[in-house]
Amino acid sequence: MSFDTIFDASYKRILSENKNGCGFFDAFYQRFLASDQHIAERFANTDMAIQQRMLKKSFYSLFAFYASGQADDAIRRIAEKHNQFNLNIKPEFYDLWLECLIATLKDYDDQFCDDIELAWRLVMTPGITYMKFKYDKRF
Repeated sequence: MSFDTIFDASYKRILSENKNGCGFFDAFYQRFLASDQHIAERFANTDMAIQQRMLKKSFYSLFAFYASGQADDAIRRIAEKHNQFNLNIKPEFYDLWLECLIATLKDYDDQFCDDIELAWRLVMTPGITYMKFKYDKRF
């Protein structure tokens, strides 16, 4: 089975899971915000419902970047919005973001295993690398 297929199946499962009254994206943000004081401060005045919808959309951009190997307009806009000249999301926060994502995935995908973790890392990492690379670049 391809990692694309493994990722897709896992993503469908987590979208349908609800644990302790929380869906996957709510649980992810709770974990991510608790992981670092600076991150929590950055999200202090954020509408988290909107933020969760944006995260769902960004997964598609990250997957498209992984699948095509090319930056489309969506991921370029995300990178520009997050670079040092705009939201100033530091490159090291992306590593923490991914680790929080994987930890939440472990809780929400009842079939979680090494292949699923690897599939998520393979899909997310190229886009994360792109975001980190574009941190100090002007668009």
